[in-house]
Amino acid sequence: MTLKKYSILYLTDLYFEAKGRKYYEEDLYLTSRLRESFDILLCHPCDSARFEEMVDLIVFRNTGPVLHYKNYYNSFITRINTKNIACYNTMTGKADMKGKSYLTELTKAGYPVIPTIEQLQDLSFLPESDKYMVKLKDGADSIGMQVIDKEALATIELDGNIVQPFVDFIYEVSFYFIDKDFQYALYAPDKTKRWNLEIYEATAEDLTFATQFITWNTVTHGIQRVDACRTSDGDLLLVELEDLNPYLSLDLLTHETRDKFVKNFIESISKTISEKQPGL
Repeated sequence: MTLKKYSILYLTDLYFEAKGRKYYEEDLYLTSRLRESFDILLCHPCDSARFEEMVDLIVFRNTGPVLHYKNYYNSFITRINTKNIACYNTMTGKADMKGKSYLTELTKAGYPVIPTIEQLQDLSFLPESDKYMVKLKDGADSIGMQVIDKEALATIELDGNIVQPFVDFIYEVSFYFIDKDFQYALYAPDKTKRWNLEIYEATAEDLTFATQFITWNTVTHGIQRVDACRTSDGDLLLVELEDLNPYLSLDLLTHETRDKFVKNFIESISKTISEKQPGL
């Protein structure tokens, strides 16, 4: 007897152009691997409504910054929650999934993050700096980002933005997780080339740093990327916790690491479906 293949609606924007990343290649690779275990239906996130209740699970992948289709995204989240539709990542996160206000919360809670505020009255939470970064709360890929001096900071309109000190870091490093489990790490040894990544051998101390944010977050199943920077003091500071649709840079991994990641991805998806449909 042949076991039933469960079905997936895989959301992606194959034509989205991102600097240093090829979304379409990554998603074509992943769907080619997933189809061995699932029936796959693929579409753009703005076209998903008519198909969402036809499948066992929706996979939200390389869909680009949701700022470009905010109304569609908000409607999608409403449907997921009201109709109890299974989604991967589970839409329960409190990091980038909901904008960048969480960085302010983590700052006030004393986590090792780049200090962040949303109101000038909280300026005391930031260290003295000659330059500051102003970022959109709903931004991604540096959309709307500004670098300003201290004098301009007192005059800028912060509604819908966050402010951080300009950090002169050594390099950026990203830690990739499926559910709560670490998978691999990549870093950009040249800080001027964010997406020229190389394999990074994470230490136990590095993983303690990264795992605290995965533990803090409330994603039950999904892929998360902890982006951090290494300061001149040797410390790591969180840049962002991408818990919605992180790019994975799978083409840079060894065959062994990539195969292990895909295996764990499939197992996590299957677990998400079974928990949504008890008895499977």
